[in-house]
Amino acid sequence: MSTIKCIGILTSGGDAPGMNAAIRAVTRSAIYNGMSVKGIYRGYKGLITGEIQEFKTQNVSNIIQRGGTILKTARCMEFKTPQGREQAYNKLIEEEIDALVVIGGDGTLTGARIFAQEFNYPIVGLPGTIDNDLFGTDVTIGYDTALNTIMECVDKIRDTATSHDRLFFIEVMGRDAGFLALNGAIASGAEAAIIPETSLEKDQLAEMIENGFRKSKNSSIVLVAESEITGGAMGIAERTKKEYPQFDVRVTILGHLQRGGSPCAQDRILATRMGVAAIDALLDDQRNVMIGTQNDQIVYVPFSKAIKNDKPINKELLNTLRVSSI
Repeated sequence: MSTIKCIGILTSGGDAPGMNAAIRAVTRSAIYNGMSVKGIYRGYKGLITGEIQEFKTQNVSNIIQRGGTILKTARCMEFKTPQGREQAYNKLIEEEIDALVVIGGDGTLTGARIFAQEFNYPIVGLPGTIDNDLFGTDVTIGYDTALNTIMECVDKIRDTATSHDRLFFIEVMGRDAGFLALNGAIASGAEAAIIPETSLEKDQLAEMIENGFRKSKNSSIVLVAESEITGGAMGIAERTKKEYPQFDVRVTILGHLQRGGSPCAQDRILATRMGVAAIDALLDDQRNVMIGTQNDQIVYVPFSKAIKNDKPINKELLNTLRVSSI
């Protein structure tokens, strides 16, 4: 039987829609199971400085629909040092917190893994990132909402592109993962996506244009992942102007628009399921695992696997986009 009486919860790294739904589910599930809950503000930074508050059910009332994170988030260089992590550990002992639930992306889980190993401390992670780049889970919290935001933005840009016979390169987030660009392109009816996963294999711009790109269309939209590997939308646009001057090129960078907004139903449900599962995992004496979903079933993924392995892109989707955009 689990000896955990009090859990701490924090959000770290980039915010993602659905983080609040996860905070709510973790808090209420812990209380339901007889534990007390402490909210840690500003991620690992707040853990070191002691920005910690007890959470009751009412602290998480009316937040499921809110974007961002009520616990705030911050980057924390001190947590990357052994001294900083020791300060954090001492603070957890002082606050009588027996286990942590952390919500965030790759960097958040990397920090959690190192901390858990150094101090033999129970931590469960929830994958909260719009990038969808964590291995071991089909989707991450925030990804679907970001995808919907991209789709809505591209729909609006298409009106302008069509009016002016232009080629638009639209840069989307995702770091070094092309999930948002590829699925955003399919969802918005874009003509192509330039993503890091295939940039190393071939010249995507040249292939796109040589394959008769725009043969039958006046305007075109191409989604570009922000990665350094692709060169981003600005890099691709500069190259196009030089090598293919016949195109009237425009660039739009969607930026932080993609991170904000009220989470869609899918993200609210996913975050709630994962939040409840995080407490179940701790009650089960699971530690150093990320909660994921595979084929709509909850799974426990060791931190080492979630962080170290690259999540593969579904190559079938590349073909789907190619076929549907002629």
